Amino acid sequence: MPVVLRWRGCKYFFFSNEGDPREPLHIHVRCHGARAKFWLSPVAVAENIGFAAHELTEMARVVGDNQQKIERAWHEHFGD
Repeated sequence: MPVVLRWRGCKYFFFSNEGDPREPLHIHVRCHGARAKFWLSPVAVAENIGFAAHELTEMARVVGDNQQKIERAWHEHFGD
């Protein structure tokens, strides 16, 4: 489970086994007992369990601000 970044106690990561066939590029977020998944292109909430709308908005901004870093980590890890 490669962790790409941490922000305000939240872990931004992807799973090493992202399915077969692999889903499009995305990032998972987990903190304070809640979790979410964001698509990267365009940045959008794919799944949410436990976060309030204002938290998702802030997390989407963090994902957008770090989009290149997340994409680079994804491609380095999966080799594509």
